[in-house]
Amino acid sequence: MSRIGKKPVIVPSGVKVDLQGQALSVQGPKGKLGLNIHPRMKVSIKPEAVSVERPTDIRTDRALHGLTRNLIQNMVQGVTQGYIKELEIVGVGFKAQVKGRILNLALGFTHPIDYSIPEGVEIKCPNPTRVVVSGTDKQKVGETAAQIRRFYKPEPYKGKGISYVGEHIRRKQGKTVG
Repeated sequence: MSRIGKKPVIVPSGVKVDLQGQALSVQGPKGKLGLNIHPRMKVSIKPEAVSVERPTDIRTDRALHGLTRNLIQNMVQGVTQGYIKELEIVGVGFKAQVKGRILNLALGFTHPIDYSIPEGVEIKCPNPTRVVVSGTDKQKVGETAAQIRRFYKPEPYKGKGISYVGEHIRRKQGKTVG
C-alpha cells in the first residue's frame, strides 16, 4: 500500500471539507479551493480527518492514491497557511514594482515587461529587487513564480537575472587573458 496514500489528511479546526459526488471543496480562513476526485478513488470524510482509498493494486490506482491524498493535503494547507514563493532580481538597473494587478519589470531590455497577475495570486514587492508571490493554490503560486523567473533566467557568468531566494546558481569562470 502507498505510504503517502494511506496517511489520513488531518483537518484543523476552522476548515470545512465537503464532498458532492466527485467534487471536493475545502474552505478555510484564507479562502476556498475545489478539486475533482478521480472516479476510481474513494474519499471518506470524518470530522477530524479525510482518507483516500483505492479499489485495486494496479499501477494507475497506486499512482492516483498518493496523488489524490497529496492534492487534498495541499488544499488544506493552502486554506489555512497559504503558500509563498520569493524571487530575487540581480542586475544593475533591474527592478520590479506592482501597479494594481500588473507587475512591471525592468530587466535591461529595450522595453519594460508588464505581467498581469492571475486571479487567486497576490504579488508584493517589499523592495525593488524582491518579488513575493503568495496565494492559497500551491500550483498557481508555483506556476506564477516560474513564469516570472522565465523572463530573465539567471546566467552563470555574472549571476544576473531572476532567481528564487536561496537558489544556488552555478557560477562559471569567464575568459582569461594569457
